[in-house]
Amino acid sequence: MQKQQQTVFHEEAFLAYLSLERRFSPHTITAYRNDLALFISFLQEKQCLSSLVGLRHSHVRSWVVVQMQEGLAPRSINRRLSCLKSYFKYLKKRGLIDKDPMRKVLAPKTGRRLPVFAQEKQLDTLFNHIAFPDDYIGRRNRLLLELLYGTGLRRSEVAQLRLSDVDFERSVLRVTGKGSKDRLVPMARYLAEQIENYLPARASAFPHPAPELFLNREGEAIKPDNIYYAVKKYLRLSGALEQNSPHVLRHSFATHLSDHGADLNAIKALLGHASLAATQVYMHNSIERLKAVYDKAHPKGDEE
Repeated sequence: MQKQQQTVFHEEAFLAYLSLERRFSPHTITAYRNDLALFISFLQEKQCLSSLVGLRHSHVRSWVVVQMQEGLAPRSINRRLSCLKSYFKYLKKRGLIDKDPMRKVLAPKTGRRLPVFAQEKQLDTLFNHIAFPDDYIGRRNRLLLELLYGTGLRRSEVAQLRLSDVDFERSVLRVTGKGSKDRLVPMARYLAEQIENYLPARASAFPHPAPELFLNREGEAIKPDNIYYAVKKYLRLSGALEQNSPHVLRHSFATHLSDHGADLNAIKALLGHASLAATQVYMHNSIERLKAVYDKAHPKGDEE
């Protein structure tokens, strides 16, 4: 039955296309696999469809309604619809369906969610007042946090960094981002020095390490989940935040650049965003900065 399902819905061929031709990350492939499995299960169990034959936009709409009734957030539903959009586009391009069922499907509206970021004083506490163990793991975790905040990289990008991607002479990192697109990211001199100071501990702990810059306890490439838990542990110690994930450091990097007057296009390039729209959210984050501008510029701004 499983083999027949894969044949009639072509999801394995689609996932292979995303991996081999579109070069999607393993994390994205896993998410798409799970989303497609849920959708196909819905078609089979609730709509009595055993193949793509007869698939209509009404089936997709019904799936959206069921998810909303189950309390799934609009943002999560839209992520799943994004998967289906790519899936149906692939099927139509391959001649496996005649019409795209997504053409008449409207995505649920989502409120604009501002990124969570840490205040500069919280990060000062993290880097200057919290002790890290003086062993390989402690030094690795401190460098992880410094690098995430100092460059704005995603945790998946940090996990893939190889020692050969660090250009000490030019103080830049060669980063592989979403869609396997490479970009050069500058790093401050203090970061380059911290990497140089970290390498002896790495070499001492693992005489024959993997080529990745950050390693786990076995000397193998660190996993994104390892990065997540390390960051969460130390962010909790720096002060109460709504979230404690690596993305908080990425958001903090971009927000603090914006607060200090960095050009939005420059921030976009540093973050590896495909469009400026994804970066513009950082212009709305710091209410304290906006209040300071108001108080200084408006004739009645600083009146009691």
